[in-house]
Amino acid sequence: MNLPDNLKYTKDHEWVRVEGDVAVVGITDFAQSELGDIVYVDIDTVDKEISQHDVFGTVEAVKTVSDLFSPLSGTVLEVNPKLDNSPELVNSDPYGDGWIIRMSIGDASQIDGLLTAAGYREVIGQ
Repeated sequence: MNLPDNLKYTKDHEWVRVEGDVAVVGITDFAQSELGDIVYVDIDTVDKEISQHDVFGTVEAVKTVSDLFSPLSGTVLEVNPKLDNSPELVNSDPYGDGWIIRMSIGDASQIDGLLTAAGYREVIGQ
């Protein structure tokens, strides 16, 4: 299971990479493997302010649709444009080209409440 140590994680299986005052968000390798082949990513929150734990979109796999929960409060700045034509990037490169959104960080103290890779491993029993 690929869990980079430089990222933060949520119990809802999102990962966060902090880049200055922006957070890049995606779903974990564990989550994409549980979902199976992702066929569509639906994000309708661009330019909207969302609170931590709010649903910011969905990922549709062949057999299921899963909500995406915001790891932080802030404003959704951008959706990964590559996912329009290649949603499978979430499966093949979840921490790279398969990132889902970039968002502003509304409350930097929330970052401290996110899980480390070791903490997330405990959540998923790895």
